[in-house]
Formats: sequence, structure tokens, C-alpha cells
Amino acid sequence: MKTSGGEIIEVSGFLGTTTNNVAEYAGLLEALSLAAAEGATEVEVISDSLLLVQQMLGKYKVKHPNLVPMYNKAKTMVRQFARFSIRHTLRAGNKDADRLANAGLDRPEVRVSGKLIERHRADS
Repeated sequence: MKTSGGEIIEVSGFLGTTTNNVAEYAGLLEALSLAAAEGATEVEVISDSLLLVQQMLGKYKVKHPNLVPMYNKAKTMVRQFARFSIRHTLRAGNKDADRLANAGLDRPEVRVSGKLIERHRADS
């Protein structure tokens, strides 16, 4: 997440064994929670999950029972922002997300605590 002041806030998490789609929604929910906690009024999400993006845009139905409650929570959460947008990018354009996903799997402190939040400036 990049704040309006230029600070980058990165979150890595460990979910255990789950599906990619559940992990994508967990990441979206975490990002929305963090944005709300930081006082964001406008949120732009860029995801390499076409399914997640199309579902959030209302173009695809959410059928899987594990995703329905996550989708409903995300739709409720986005209403708190004055502006919310979501768009798809190819996986190659989302290298930071891959790096954070790997940190969630590879770093022992994330596996123990479940989450790691790191803050830094965009220029560092």
C-alpha cells in the first residue's frame, strides 16, 4: 500500500494450506482493513487475479462457498471509501505481490505470528 504521503506499507501473511483464490481474497481484505486503519478515503487495488477483479466488478458471479463470505465482506468494506477502484494486471506487472507472498511462506517470523507489516519510504 502506498499512502498519499509516499510511505509504502507492505504486509505479508501466512494462511497455511488454502487455495489461491482464498489467498487473493485474504490479501484484499487485509489491504482494505489497513487502508481503513490508515484513514484512506480513496483506494486503488491492482491485482493479478482476474477472477478476484471480475468478481469485485460484478462481472463474474461468486459461486464457491469459501469465497462468498469473503466477497461479501470485501464489498461491504469498499463502501467506506469515497472512491474505490480495482483493476487487473498481468502477473509480470505484480512482482511486489509475488515477493510478499514468498515472504509469507519463507520467513519464520511470519509463519509464527501470522503477519508481518513493514513500512518504508518510496525512495528507500
